[in-house]
Amino acid sequence: MGGKRFCVLLCAEDSDYVKKMYGGYFGVFVRMLAEEGETWDVYRVASGEFPDDEEIALLDGFVITGSCNDAHGNDVWICKLLNLLKKLDAMKKKVLGICFGHQILGRALGGKTGRSMSGWDIGVRTIHLSSSSKHFSSLKIPATLSLIECHRDEVRELPPKAEVIAWSDKTGIEMFRYGDHIMGIQGHPEYTKDILLHLIDRLLQRDMIMESYAKEVKGKVGACEPDREAWKKLCISFLKGGL
Repeated sequence: MGGKRFCVLLCAEDSDYVKKMYGGYFGVFVRMLAEEGETWDVYRVASGEFPDDEEIALLDGFVITGSCNDAHGNDVWICKLLNLLKKLDAMKKKVLGICFGHQILGRALGGKTGRSMSGWDIGVRTIHLSSSSKHFSSLKIPATLSLIECHRDEVRELPPKAEVIAWSDKTGIEMFRYGDHIMGIQGHPEYTKDILLHLIDRLLQRDMIMESYAKEVKGKVGACEPDREAWKKLCISFLKGGL
């Protein structure tokens, strides 16, 4: 047996483009986080596919993805996911939430999520990591990191006992920790700029953003690079026990 087991709780529908280029969002996460000797599974929770108790017991860590849905919504699968996350917290399982995943963790643990007062945040943003947080010092990661963002919701109120470990000019809770087993990141450490540009087009096609805004953010994306290696190191260290 040996190797550790992880799973991705997939909260989004894969676009044809991401399927073709990256093997879906599952492929994107595996590319960032998987290491030699590990097993990675996917549960398409947005389609009602959840791990059973036996499978949960065997898994060492869980990653919750982004989604087109609202974390403050009450769709059947979202309510089921909230129950699963409460169970994982009680079991002290390692859980990493990204974007929607970060928000749904905030909600499951007793915080509040909702639309951001300042609207969409799309592009590469500077994130300030908390110097008081003991979690970063061992990793020798800089105090500011660039990160791809694509969201209009946010964690508005922190769960009790949670700690804000990063913020930006746009969003007060960019990252939080809850105990040693749960961490949420509002941005997308797993995204490439290519995925972001493709997403901007999708949002435009769905009339979720204005053409002028799409043009503006696309123009800015080319100018800065996200610190993908540092985020990868941070996420892997958290999930696998070093952080």
